[in-house]
Amino acid sequence: MKLIHTADWHLGKNIEGHSRLEEQRLFLKDFINICEEEQADIIIIAGDIYDKPVPPVEAVQVFDGFLTRLADRKIPVFAISGNHDSAERISFGAHLMSSRGVYLSRVYDGTVEKISLTDSYGEVCIYLLPFLKPAAVRHVFEEAEISSYQDAVRLAVRKLEVDPEKRNLLVAHQFVTGASRCESEEIIVGGLDQVDASVFEDFDYVALGHLHSPQHVGRETIRYCGTPLKYSFSESEQEKSVTIVEPVSYTHLRAHET
Repeated sequence: MKLIHTADWHLGKNIEGHSRLEEQRLFLKDFINICEEEQADIIIIAGDIYDKPVPPVEAVQVFDGFLTRLADRKIPVFAISGNHDSAERISFGAHLMSSRGVYLSRVYDGTVEKISLTDSYGEVCIYLLPFLKPAAVRHVFEEAEISSYQDAVRLAVRKLEVDPEKRNLLVAHQFVTGASRCESEEIIVGGLDQVDASVFEDFDYVALGHLHSPQHVGRETIRYCGTPLKYSFSESEQEKSVTIVEPVSYTHLRAHET
């Protein structure tokens, strides 16, 4: 099984009054070509699909066209909402679209979507965890003591009841402690949004979104793919890419420049 991990598209983003949508449209066209060239088995989009909770109509149309082209090619897509997205809007039509191989995270209600796939090595379990704030988890688990993002994400992950005998992949959109940030990202004063990498120890691969620099945190298989386009001066020297993973044990990682 070969997967392509991407995130933080921020469709509809404007910088100093300049729309990036045409560049984003071209990226998605190239991305389709990458998927075909690499013969990808699945595509992961780890949040911040849009730049705003209520995106421009044109941005929604671009994303709709992208999903349709992948569905026509029978390439499954796994996508979650990020902190810039509306969880409700991303999850709209999720049940219907899953029949076409498009899997979208639901609004968090204490449960998390798990999709099981099978390849020649057995079962792969994919968990779709949308961006979480402590308030969202406290709302569901009122008896729990949740005072931080760390508490919230740890509890949400524990509730997944992951089977360590299987290959497990998590798609998430959080700030993992020790990762480096860029100017274009939202920053919470004091680093209160940080989550320790140990929270994800039960997963073979963690496909992260939220931070715009491609990097791994804690171990090679807890990874931010970064943005496909440059959204701040601090990203000017970065080579933007998507991350391609060819896993039996999720050890073969490489970047494809976009």
